[in-house]
Amino acid sequence: MTTARAPSPPDWAPGVTVVPLRDRPSAGLARASAERGLGFDARELKRIQTYFRRERREPTDVELAGLAQSWSEHCSYKSSRPFLRRAFSTLRPPGRVLGTGDAGVMKFEDGFAYALRIESHNHPSAVEPYGGAATGIGGILRDVLAVGAKPIALTDPLFFGPLDLSADRVPRGMKSPRYIASQVVAGIRDYGNRVGVPTVSGGIYFDRAFVVNPLVNVGCVGFLPRSRLRPNRARAVGDRLVLVGGLTGRDGIGGVAFASKELTDRSESESRGAVQLGNPILKEPLIHACVEAFDRGLVQGLKDLGGGGIASASGELVHAGGFGSRIDLARIPLREEGLRPWEVWISESQERMLLDVRPRDVAALAEIFHRYDVPVTEIGEVTAPPFESIEWDGRPVAHLRVGFRVAPPPLHRRIRARRRPVGRAPDLSGEAVAALLEELVLAPDSVSREPVIRVYDHEVQGRTVVKPLHGRVASPSHGDAAVIQPRPESHRGLAIATAAQPWACAEDPRRGASWVVEEAARNLYAVGARPDAVTNCLNFGNPEDPAVLADFDATTRGLADAARALRFAVPSGNVSFYNGGLGAGIPPTPVLLATGLVDDIARTATADLKAPGDPLYLLGNSSAALGGSLYARRRGLAGLAVPSGGPTRLRAHGEALLGAMRSGSVAAAHDVADGGIGVTLAEMAFGGGLGFVVDLAETGIDSPALALAAEGDSRFVLEVPASREGAFRRSMQRVPIVRLGSTTRGGGSLRWGDRTLAEVDLESLYERWHRGLGLP
Repeated sequence: MTTARAPSPPDWAPGVTVVPLRDRPSAGLARASAERGLGFDARELKRIQTYFRRERREPTDVELAGLAQSWSEHCSYKSSRPFLRRAFSTLRPPGRVLGTGDAGVMKFEDGFAYALRIESHNHPSAVEPYGGAATGIGGILRDVLAVGAKPIALTDPLFFGPLDLSADRVPRGMKSPRYIASQVVAGIRDYGNRVGVPTVSGGIYFDRAFVVNPLVNVGCVGFLPRSRLRPNRARAVGDRLVLVGGLTGRDGIGGVAFASKELTDRSESESRGAVQLGNPILKEPLIHACVEAFDRGLVQGLKDLGGGGIASASGELVHAGGFGSRIDLARIPLREEGLRPWEVWISESQERMLLDVRPRDVAALAEIFHRYDVPVTEIGEVTAPPFESIEWDGRPVAHLRVGFRVAPPPLHRRIRARRRPVGRAPDLSGEAVAALLEELVLAPDSVSREPVIRVYDHEVQGRTVVKPLHGRVASPSHGDAAVIQPRPESHRGLAIATAAQPWACAEDPRRGASWVVEEAARNLYAVGARPDAVTNCLNFGNPEDPAVLADFDATTRGLADAARALRFAVPSGNVSFYNGGLGAGIPPTPVLLATGLVDDIARTATADLKAPGDPLYLLGNSSAALGGSLYARRRGLAGLAVPSGGPTRLRAHGEALLGAMRSGSVAAAHDVADGGIGVTLAEMAFGGGLGFVVDLAETGIDSPALALAAEGDSRFVLEVPASREGAFRRSMQRVPIVRLGSTTRGGGSLRWGDRTLAEVDLESLYERWHRGLGLP
């Protein structure tokens, strides 16, 4: 029941403001946008002006508010779409990728699938870290739920400034890194634990580049029978639009506009209201009610209410189906009185979903949600295209072409690659190996994350087979990935890992991005999983800077190249621009949530050493390049070459490793990553309560300290059962392996041929490593 033209101005509902734009000059348009915090640029304002001139009327505040949400960088991906399409459109192989909506959906086994998604909540966490992190978890859960999946695992890669940064070094208007980190961890803990979804993977990284703008990325994996898969589009004219979940308030208004600009020293005072308020106690029954409704076939399509609120969700839902809508905002249950129509339209209040329901199913749907004590309200219907007609108590407040509002054209911004001269490799001949090992192991980026991992519930739902911490209860160490068992009836497992390397990407965005994909694959191979899918969160600075956009272009190319070589599908992703402020930017920071398939959960591997006297092997080619390495960061070295790597080689090495694991020829596996072989060996020893004797000369690198600290190329340290060494060597004939040494009952010994470089008291080192983080 839509008309071709909107009502004349006298017919607008009370409380609606008409905003004169048609006859304003450019300066007046810009002033109107700034006064209302809409965030339009000059081209967008001209496009809006042209639209309403054709309509022969002025826009309402409701229409402008909706346009501002949908045209924001956060919602529209207007700067990134051309790059994303070119890089990833061919990495969604049919048969494996079953859906690419709010979350990517991958085939798991016959009749079943899993969903995955990662996104950012960076700006909200800078302003209100507890609430920002908590609602980030809430939002990623809804993304997975919005394709019909039940959330079964969470991940949380986090990036902060140095925890020991003194107060006088914290920029005015910003919070200290220690405060932000502790509150972010608390927010993730309280939301994830209370909603009953395990946090099984993640990472904590430190750098001065993240003092102004911390990065809080959150990922989720869900599971579903394929019959439950639901599209993010409306089905048919006449279907009802039903809002379920939390009440609507003023929290989160303008959240996407806030996320689409850089932080300033006034962000705390100006934008705190843009941070949503989470309610995990409501989220859990919302999930259960939605899943029951899906299973009974009562939901035809749906969207979660995240950035842009009802405006974005309803517009995207009906536009994807080729329809229009009629919605009455006065029907929406409010948390507080006095909200104006435009506020209700774009509020980002949490724990809400919008469902497309056939008229005959509305009563049955309502019964389910009432039983779970979750609010449910019919707010409108799907109509014939192309208009959305928005009302307040039956009176019009907005009338726009849906496609005009929710599908703005992409921006083709200029790019300009930075000059990145590569300097000479440093001379490490003066480094004492014993002191260097201690420094690398006790660096903030290396020390134990157990104090944080323990505050998250990684056991809830009873699916976690390989846990985030590997080894003895008394001295657990870091693993490479977690493995969950989605179905108790099946021994098939799903490995979940995260990966990031902003420092390598700062040196060489394309090569660094490939390195991140390789790290994700190594993490999966190390637990016995074959890489299957990655979803990416691309954290960058201001896209209006041609150099930033050139980095983005190079990064997406590097991610795609490596994903293709490693046969990763890329079914979903997220872009977070405008990270930075006060003259500071962040390095290119692509973050991956990666999944792998485990044929038999009884054949997984962990990183902790298992028995004394076992041989230790290095799998892979060694490289002396130090670009982006922990050593380079500790020494303040930049302009170094990034390891050349090779995802095609890594795939061959990984397949050989999986074969050795299946035959029982690998007792422990750990990939060589941040900190090099020294940190890898220490973590394996800590977890097993054992020691090692290792000859660093066997790496093929010509300097002891360099052999200890180098992180490339893609390599693994493997413990081989002594009784299986012959079988192991036969199975690995086509890949590069060298015997480094063996496990011992205690202490670490690093050698160079016949010369002893260092004897390491591992028990003492473990105690300092275990206490080193200082969080939560």
